[in-house]
Amino acid sequence: MLRRYIENQEILLHGRDSNRKSLPFEWGTEHLGIQANGNSATALRDYVSRALLDSSAFYAYEPTSNYDFDGQILKFPSAVETPYPENNTVWGRFFDAGKDLAVIVLPQWNCKWDGQVGLCEALQRQGITSLRLSLPYHHHRKPEHLERAEYLVSSNIGRTLTAVRQAVLDTRRSADWLFERGYRRVGIVGTSVGSCIGFLAFAHDDRFSTGVFIHVSSFFADIVWRGLSTKHVRQSLESGVDLQQLRFLWSPISPYPFIKRLRGTKRKILALSGRYDLTFLPELSQQAYDEFDRCGLSYQLSWMRCGHYTLGKFPFSKLAGYRIVQFLKNERNSTIV
Repeated sequence: MLRRYIENQEILLHGRDSNRKSLPFEWGTEHLGIQANGNSATALRDYVSRALLDSSAFYAYEPTSNYDFDGQILKFPSAVETPYPENNTVWGRFFDAGKDLAVIVLPQWNCKWDGQVGLCEALQRQGITSLRLSLPYHHHRKPEHLERAEYLVSSNIGRTLTAVRQAVLDTRRSADWLFERGYRRVGIVGTSVGSCIGFLAFAHDDRFSTGVFIHVSSFFADIVWRGLSTKHVRQSLESGVDLQQLRFLWSPISPYPFIKRLRGTKRKILALSGRYDLTFLPELSQQAYDEFDRCGLSYQLSWMRCGHYTLGKFPFSKLAGYRIVQFLKNERNSTIV
């Protein structure tokens, strides 16, 4: 009974956004800076193979000193330059609470400007600093011709690869700024696609002392192909690729291949998933958790009796917020000498 109710609510909440657009299928090699030489599919496979072979190089970045901070809003140049000038400046909202622990908050796809602010304020009241980033193509980073942040996740294979990689590098540059300001530890709190981005940063940068991942899955392609929120993206993808091809092409921006990088880590992890999630399907979440277990990771897992959208609604939002705050509060307390 509860499952049927939650799933109906998921469909209802998903349907409230009526401006989703199915963009044309494109290989998008130009967004990766590679030459297709008449065969985009082959060029993409070669690019992805190199990224998987040396993901540390794929997620490497040049530090910057060009930070602009007015006490509340942080701006700095992205480590990735895209054809869209607005998207090349990173924006963050800062909630200061002392130097013991700061977390970078990475919100969900198409999050509003005030999204996740309530969580940041709750953390601030508990003495935890947070920096809420605007993801690529969101808020002030969104080109004028877009209604939604469709360019972050779309049927353009190369642009999606670049956008997620850009978000990971933006996160790492944000950590640079926090460490420069004297924060003892820096963590990540990611939701939905922000969880994926956060995990990729966490796996490739051991400076992050803790990670909270709200909605977890294995492969980026499977979420897009099978999830409720991305049905309109799949409609276009089907004209150019199948799921097996897409899973490989988007492997560099998927959590699953990089879980093994965390073998032996002592860093703290909290994961939250919905039992009735129609977007991050529970079997895909479990696939990631099985790999966590196979790799011997120590982590806290909370399965909640809700879905993707309903996790953001009362009472589930309050319960999730309490668990996140308590987890991070314990981490903050462990930093105090």
